Amino acid sequence: MSIHPVVLVGGGPGAWDLITVRGMRALQDAEVIVADHLGPTAQLDKLCDIDAKELIDVSKIPYRAQVAQERINEILVDNARQGRRVVRLKGGDPYVFGRGFEELTALTAAGIPVEVVPGVTSAVAVPALAGTPVTHRGVVHAFTVVSGHLPPGHPKSLVDWTALAQSGATLSVIMGVKNAAAIAAALIDASLSPHTPVRIIQEGSLDGERAFQCELAELGTTMEENSVAPPAVIVIGEVAGL
Repeated sequence: MSIHPVVLVGGGPGAWDLITVRGMRALQDAEVIVADHLGPTAQLDKLCDIDAKELIDVSKIPYRAQVAQERINEILVDNARQGRRVVRLKGGDPYVFGRGFEELTALTAAGIPVEVVPGVTSAVAVPALAGTPVTHRGVVHAFTVVSGHLPPGHPKSLVDWTALAQSGATLSVIMGVKNAAAIAAALIDASLSPHTPVRIIQEGSLDGERAFQCELAELGTTMEENSVAPPAVIVIGEVAGL
């Protein structure tokens, strides 16, 4: 029995027509689609004949019950060993906080070939769709994509918020809804101006998209007053005020 490569596909920021052509073709060729809740999962019928495929939901919804990564790896390996054409569909890009390399490592260790199809990360695409660039000539020449899933000061956090505050770069924070107020406080404590412009975009590229503008000192209050919920991208820096 021949083993087909498992294809790790980045589905883009959410809307079905923001996936790459290569990613769409991989979905059309697949027999099994192992999908997250982000990306174009809810609109797969626009990309392929979903009724002719097995769809396995392995969503990792923040602060709710999640499918363990080890179990996802097992699903990918088991289906590939059965000779099935498997696509692992992720939101954004597989290698931008998508655990794509973890899955590649597990599959490779099991002797299964892997193909990676990059996707458009929401950290850049969502602000762009909402009218906010992450760089702009004469304003800022750098940007940093940072995960906010752990608050500043958490023992497992690998983020140096003090260095980010002093970098002069645009900060595009994803997975930071719950910890937004703490992130703002840490950046201000590290000398970033409390008047720094901030743009918040919830459900970017989808029908439910909402965007809010505030200053850094008002970030937590703005999130709470508007009941901002994941997924959302928070852009911090002068470009957020353009």
